Amino acid sequence: MKKLLLLATAAVFTLTFVTSAAAGGHRGGYHATSHVKGYYRSNGTYVAPHHRSGRDGYHNNNWSVEGNVNPYTGKPGTKSRW
Repeated sequence: MKKLLLLATAAVFTLTFVTSAAAGGHRGGYHATSHVKGYYRSNGTYVAPHHRSGRDGYHNNNWSVEGNVNPYTGKPGTKSRW
């Protein structure tokens, strides 16, 4: 029973490490990007398809924050880090 528990624990840690590394590490994808399909807002405004930085809960590594650059548009971030 102990061997089975140890094996299951090792499998969980290995799977967590592999998926984190594949997503760029750092809480599920610091370098990960998402493609957003175009859509219409409720007020009728069309939002064109675009890419956004991965969601990871950290404000300072988003492309719109000062010191960062959107790799798809080349635009520098303008929002304050704090």
